[in-house]
Amino acid sequence: MEWETVIGLEVHMQLATKTKIFSGSSTEFGAEPNTQANAIDLAMPGTLPVLNEQAVRYAIMFGLAIDAEINPRSVFERKNYFYPDLPKGYQTTQLAEPIVGRGTIDIELSDGTTKSVRIHHAHLEEDAGKSLHEDFAGQSGIDLNRAGTPLIEIVTEPDMRSAEEAVAFAKKLHSIVTSIGVTDGEMSQGSMRFDVNVSVRRKEEDGFWKTGTWERPFGTRTETKNLNSFRFIEEAIKLEARRQIDLIEDGGKVIQETRLYDGDKKTSRAMRSKEEANDYRYFPCPDLLPVEVDAETIEAIRKSLPELPNAKKQRFVETYGLSDYDAGVLTAERALADFYEIVAKESGEAKLAANWVMGELSAQLNKDDLSIAKSPIAAKQLAGLIARIKDNTISGKIAKQVFEAMWSGEGDADTIIEKRGFKQVSDTGAIEKIVSDIVDANPEQVSQYRDADEGKRKKLLGFFVGQIMKASKGQANPGVVNEILLKKLEG
Repeated sequence: MEWETVIGLEVHMQLATKTKIFSGSSTEFGAEPNTQANAIDLAMPGTLPVLNEQAVRYAIMFGLAIDAEINPRSVFERKNYFYPDLPKGYQTTQLAEPIVGRGTIDIELSDGTTKSVRIHHAHLEEDAGKSLHEDFAGQSGIDLNRAGTPLIEIVTEPDMRSAEEAVAFAKKLHSIVTSIGVTDGEMSQGSMRFDVNVSVRRKEEDGFWKTGTWERPFGTRTETKNLNSFRFIEEAIKLEARRQIDLIEDGGKVIQETRLYDGDKKTSRAMRSKEEANDYRYFPCPDLLPVEVDAETIEAIRKSLPELPNAKKQRFVETYGLSDYDAGVLTAERALADFYEIVAKESGEAKLAANWVMGELSAQLNKDDLSIAKSPIAAKQLAGLIARIKDNTISGKIAKQVFEAMWSGEGDADTIIEKRGFKQVSDTGAIEKIVSDIVDANPEQVSQYRDADEGKRKKLLGFFVGQIMKASKGQANPGVVNEILLKKLEG
């Protein structure tokens, strides 16, 4: 019996404001625990919150970027619950009247098709603190630095039907929000956290008419919280869908609950039963007035939006002659796109720049678990390396050695080439000597080459070129080598 997975996401995205949503405390990441929380963040008696205007502007920017409804009036409410990292005893958030209404985000799938994922709404709220479970023998510590950091919570409709679609959505969302600069998108630091709501249903299950459309009932959903990588999103969805299917097929029932996923152990566990809205006793926050934004302000923010990923992708195709795939990879993240443009413009080699940024550079960043912003090689330095390939100072093979030295901090390309004697040999006299030595040392292969068909000749030619490059320590100009070698073999 075939099953269908139904997925919706709730995304908590920290905004890139310098201060918190209701206080002047810093939002800088990495400070000593409990050094960036003040009396307002803790809701001490006699304190009053003041809304951060930049947080409101960022929320509107996000809504405009996905062509969503911007509500001219939004209201903050108190969501009441007790948890150790929430010392106020409530979270200031939005419920009935959020700042961003319905919108859509289009995603591209691996088979080339496009799918629209509906956004139900996005609302402003404050983040909670963080519970720390390591280095506290049998106990937990509480760090309140994060308490009060401004968030947008983005809630999708249950429109995704596979882990692949959910990951494609998460990546597209990440690309949009980092491109417009409303968040740094550092998932490892908690800047974006994904909660996945998963349910399953039989594909042939009967449906029903509702408001003029044919609908099929959803199964009981669970929520797996705080996933902070695309890989964890994919793994958690597949694991939960399989768990629910096995449970139902064994005669059990899925319980609506909140779950946690352990990415190291590839396991999940129940955390608590899933609360309903009435469990939180929402009511309008008495300390904050409704937020009212006029049409002129919204239009001014719209005009200030930076280039969005789809537009940037099309520009890269037209300006740099890149394929749709290459342009899509390079524009998935604003920092990566900016890095590439510097390399392409400085080197004058757009396609070669794309190959190096997507190839050697990205591979090394992934290996060392670094973001493009932390790259040891700056964009202009990589452009300098590509320029030396372009002018035949070094070969592509030698360039990889130069890249490794640059990554290790030995200097720029020119310094390393000079220091290590990597300059490519283009002197025809010197290359002719090496070619003659190799040809004279391999008379049997020369005879085979002259008697062979075209296909066999290519293989033998590769043999000779390999020997010549080895003899020259990779520094012979490949173009000159091929020209002299062919004359020698066919002369």
